[in-house]
Amino acid sequence: MSLADLTPLLREVGEAKRIRVAGHPDSLCQQAFSRSWARLVEGEDPTAVAMSESAAAVARARLAGLDMTVLTAAGLSGAQALDVQRAGFDEVADVLHAGLARALREALPLVRPAAAAPALARTLNAQPRAGATCPGLPRVIVEPPESHGDHCFTVAVYGVLVSPAVGADPVEAFLCGLAHHLHNVALPDAGFAGEVLLGAHLVPVMAELERRELDVLPAGLSGRLRAALALRADAVAASSQAFHAADVLDRVLQVHHHARAAAFTASQALDDLELVHDGPVQAFHLRVLADAGL
Repeated sequence: MSLADLTPLLREVGEAKRIRVAGHPDSLCQQAFSRSWARLVEGEDPTAVAMSESAAAVARARLAGLDMTVLTAAGLSGAQALDVQRAGFDEVADVLHAGLARALREALPLVRPAAAAPALARTLNAQPRAGATCPGLPRVIVEPPESHGDHCFTVAVYGVLVSPAVGADPVEAFLCGLAHHLHNVALPDAGFAGEVLLGAHLVPVMAELERRELDVLPAGLSGRLRAALALRADAVAASSQAFHAADVLDRVLQVHHHARAAAFTASQALDDLELVHDGPVQAFHLRVLADAGL
C-alpha cells in the first residue's frame, strides 16, 4: 500500500464533510465526530470506537447517508442492511492494507446510537477553520468553510487508514486526530497568520485551553488523550508519523476540493459524469437539451 494508491480513497472519505441528510443540520462527518466523542465519554473502548467509526467512514465514501439506521427503517433486515454496508466498504477497500481492511470490515456495522455529544464536540462542529492563511497577506475566503469537527474526524480516520504504511498504532493516531484542536473550543481560528501574531503567547494559550477541556473529561479518557496528543511534538515515532501524515493530507486535500469546485464546468457533469445517464428516457432528455441549446 502506497500513499499514492490510498489518496483517492482518502479524498472520497473526506467528502463526508460536504454531505448532509434531511433532519440534521450537521454534515455526515460532523455527526460521526459527535458520535465518536459521545461514545468515548460514555466509556466505550477506544479501539472499538476507532475501528467501527473508521469502517463506517470507508463505507460512507460510496453509501453517503445510507447507514444501518436508514436501511433498517426502510424495511431491510439487519443482515440485509449489513450486506449493503459491506458492499459499500468492499467497493473501495481494495487499496487498504489487507490486515487493516479485514479488521475494519469486521467492525461493521455501526448501529448503536450514542448519548448526546459533549459540549466540546458541538462547539468544534460550529467553529469554522480559517483555511490557508499566510503572514503579511490578506486572508483568502473560501465558502463554505469546513468546521473543526469536520477536520478532526477526517484526520482521525486518515490516521487509521495510513497507519499500516508507517507501522503505527491506528487507535493512537485516531485519538490524536480527534482531539488535536481542543484549544479551538474557545479559540477562534485565525490560521497560521494569526498564530504568528500571537508569537510567544501561542504555546501557553493553546496549552491552557486544551488543559481546560481535558480536565472535565473522565479521568481514564483524559489520560489516554493526553498520551495521544503527545504525538504532535515531532514525526519520529510511527504513530506520530501517522497523525502528521493524516493532518497534512487532509489540509491539502481540502484545498484541492476548493480548487476543483471553482473550476467545475457543465461539460464535466454532462460528458465526464454522464449527468444525462443511460436509461429509457435518455434520448428524449438529450433532444430536450438540444432544443434548449444546452
